[in-house]
Amino acid sequence: MAKVAFIGLGVMGYPMAGHLKNRGGHDLTVYNRTVAKAEKWAAEFGGRAVATPAEAADGADFVFCCVGNDDDLRSVTTGKDGAFETLKAGAVFIDNTTASAEVARELDAAATARGAHFIDAPVSGGQAGAENGVLTVMCGGDPQVFESARPVIDAYARMVGLMGPAGSGQLTKMVNQICIAGLIQGLAEGIHFGKKAGLDIEKVIEVISKGAAGSWQMENRHKTMSAGKYDFGFAVDWMRKDFGILLTEARNNGAKLPVTALVDQFYADVQEMGGKRWDTSSLLARLEK
Repeated sequence: MAKVAFIGLGVMGYPMAGHLKNRGGHDLTVYNRTVAKAEKWAAEFGGRAVATPAEAADGADFVFCCVGNDDDLRSVTTGKDGAFETLKAGAVFIDNTTASAEVARELDAAATARGAHFIDAPVSGGQAGAENGVLTVMCGGDPQVFESARPVIDAYARMVGLMGPAGSGQLTKMVNQICIAGLIQGLAEGIHFGKKAGLDIEKVIEVISKGAAGSWQMENRHKTMSAGKYDFGFAVDWMRKDFGILLTEARNNGAKLPVTALVDQFYADVQEMGGKRWDTSSLLARLEK
């Protein structure tokens, strides 16, 4: 059992922290910007809620974080009353936020300056993956530090991999989002075409999902997409945030991402339709409007 802190109890962080407490059996202290949510978590799982990130990190062996973006991350780490004010020597800060590789490298340097360690560890699997404790975790950091943290991360993960030095986890998450972009658009167009052609979509998917076109998105989202229901996880606003990060990275490293850039604009259309909080499968709604 380790002394663990968790900063950020959103739709992902709340259940992830719960798994660290229940599955991992760790001593958990939590912080959330909305105090009532931290107190609710503490009452539900038996941990302790505190008023600042600095208080949460004080004395912790492992500090986890899952917030919104680079600015939020800087605020709860190197900002006033941030976790890095009290992060002890030898502690490991594990960031599950989907953020830029630049901020990961920045915080790695800041942690090292304190004699502590940093791992960027963005996740894939959405809200359902967090609730069921089966997330995929893509890590960047020192191999020895990663091995020390991996048994703790395992509490909420199905797959945990070290991808390289600091920032590599975030870069791998960008690859993940690039691959998903074209996949969801292709599925949306396929369902749209099938409907226009008068096909039974359920029968179509039953057959093609067992072939080369099969994917997690096809297996898990085709029914809700076909029914026009888009309240199942990762929101369009979040996807566009991720696209903004990776498209900036692509401009910096010279990668060409024409399909991803196009799908980003399609999601902008969905936002204009009122679908900011719809899940990412809502690309079909744009075709059917």
